[in-house]
Amino acid sequence: MLFTSTLLALPVVANAALTYRGADISSLLVEENAGIEYKNLNGEAQALEAILADNGVNSIRQRLWVNPSDGNYNLDYNVELAKRSQAAGHSIYLDLHLSDTWADPGDQTTPSGWSTTDINSLSSQVYNYTLNVLNTFAASKIPVEIISIGNEIRNGLLWPLGDISNFDNVAKLLHAGSSAVKASHLSETPKIMIHIDNGWSWDQQQYFYDSLLATGILEASDFDLIGVSYYPFFNEEATLSSLESTIASLVSTYNHDVLVVETNWPVSCPNPEYTFPADLQPIPFSIDGQTTFLSEVANAVSSAGGVGLYYWEPMWIDNGALGSSCEDNLLVESDGQVRDSVAVFGDL
Repeated sequence: MLFTSTLLALPVVANAALTYRGADISSLLVEENAGIEYKNLNGEAQALEAILADNGVNSIRQRLWVNPSDGNYNLDYNVELAKRSQAAGHSIYLDLHLSDTWADPGDQTTPSGWSTTDINSLSSQVYNYTLNVLNTFAASKIPVEIISIGNEIRNGLLWPLGDISNFDNVAKLLHAGSSAVKASHLSETPKIMIHIDNGWSWDQQQYFYDSLLATGILEASDFDLIGVSYYPFFNEEATLSSLESTIASLVSTYNHDVLVVETNWPVSCPNPEYTFPADLQPIPFSIDGQTTFLSEVANAVSSAGGVGLYYWEPMWIDNGALGSSCEDNLLVESDGQVRDSVAVFGDL
């Protein structure tokens, strides 16, 4: 299978009409502190949040760590970033990792000082932490549109107590977070999200939500949104058609709005670790390919009844691979010049 940047992109079908057209720019302050300056499509220096707003992005996703060793991504960091994003006209989506570092299907480390032996104590800590986060945002007069209780929690959260081997504990922790959101001082209650990976796999999604709701501890009214990650470069089965059918099944089965909250596409991937899904193979690894991919995903989401799409860390110049085997998945050049593909958000 050969991928080159010279392949012609597939025709783009516009008008997905998504409610949330977003980007996760959590690393922005880190990048700026390293001296990085972003330039808009005209080559002019401009604040990144403004560049994104000018190109159709209307929501910013931010990861929040509890007590990171260097302070990056903690509460104060996120308040600063959110103030800027709000001023540029974006809604704010907080992604609580409930950890001092990365949380994902392979790592859900409980924050330092939180209980690892008593589920009731840990649930109280989740409640108090979540409440403090949102009350801090309320005091700063920053509305929060969406809050995710955990990040990619297919295998649970806050290990070992919240491991997926004990769905009752997972449900207790999520219920505690949900209760805190509803008790916050924010004038408008944020929409509460549960987020797991592999948005293309209905079997995995169904098992997780059926098991969670079967506990009777977490009810459907405890959350408003279902978030999924969609990374086509990790599994040949991650087809666009599977994503669309899975989202449609999530919407019809659980009666919740669904969003793709993490995705991206490379401009360069000379040695992919995994075979790309068959229905995405005609899309080139290029700037035009990014535009095509995002348009196709947005239309799949919209056609299935979903409401949003977020690009994960499109401007993280110091981490172009974004955790994949593809060397460059960014919507920006190494010199800070945004790529033409950023303009696609205005058509989603």
